[in-house]
Amino acid sequence: MAVMRSILYIPGNSEKMVSKAPTFPADIITLDLEDSVPPAEKPKAREIVRENLKYAAQGGAEVYVRINNWETLLTNDDLEAVVHEGLNGVCLAKCGGPDHVRRLDWKLEELERRRGLPVGSIKIQLLIETAKGVINAYASAIESPRVNSLIFGAVDYTRDMRVKLTTEAEELKYARAHTAVAARAAGCIAIDYPFVAFQDMEAFEKDTIYGRSLGYEGRMLIHPSQIEPANRLYSPQPEDVEWAQGVVEAFEKEGLAKGLAAISYKGKMVDTPVYENAKTILTIMEEIKAKDAKRKGS
Repeated sequence: MAVMRSILYIPGNSEKMVSKAPTFPADIITLDLEDSVPPAEKPKAREIVRENLKYAAQGGAEVYVRINNWETLLTNDDLEAVVHEGLNGVCLAKCGGPDHVRRLDWKLEELERRRGLPVGSIKIQLLIETAKGVINAYASAIESPRVNSLIFGAVDYTRDMRVKLTTEAEELKYARAHTAVAARAAGCIAIDYPFVAFQDMEAFEKDTIYGRSLGYEGRMLIHPSQIEPANRLYSPQPEDVEWAQGVVEAFEKEGLAKGLAAISYKGKMVDTPVYENAKTILTIMEEIKAKDAKRKGS
């Protein structure tokens, strides 16, 4: 099970920021070739990103690269530059539909075969940030087995919808919920939009908690100060882990072992869906512990 609580974006043309990548305790470091890089700087950014794929992972994070969408005619050059050993995945900006994903899957396989990388090893994140992208989110997500997550992009979405992005985020409710549902329907992780008021940590935490109630399991981050609260808020709480351990132990001992599909645990009914949910919580915690151990050993 993938754990993607915190996805920190770093401009690919900033050697200073890229040099700090191993110090950031994010689950994923995404080196950006898209909106944070001016057009004239993109060739330089490709070089910096290619040279730092393995370096950026030294702190224990997975390394992704956000590539420009196909309409820009820059995608091919981005992929030729960054598909090398050390790359865990790519994030396709402004994904509009399954044809974009199909084309990306084909190109990734070509480059994997050409460069001796295991076929299918490079994963795909889809950035859903237009009206067309929202409507086609599920179809896009199931187009390739490489797709492991969908990110809702609020800034470009509101621009496309010709509405103002606000802290209250009322204008995002439909698209935000739809993208989360599409992700889960496709068996993917739902990643929430970047919270641009990065200095307002109280608002960030409140909005993140709301996003969790919609099914989001991680967040795209634009500032290192957001990593700690994201990792904390998207991790199972200690009381939830304790509950899950008790449920699994009780259900296996008093239910499965005795041929029962439902038991009582602390005055509440526990059936198979509750048991499976408890196992999911424990699986997530095991992966978080593994990530933390890897980070400490880096």
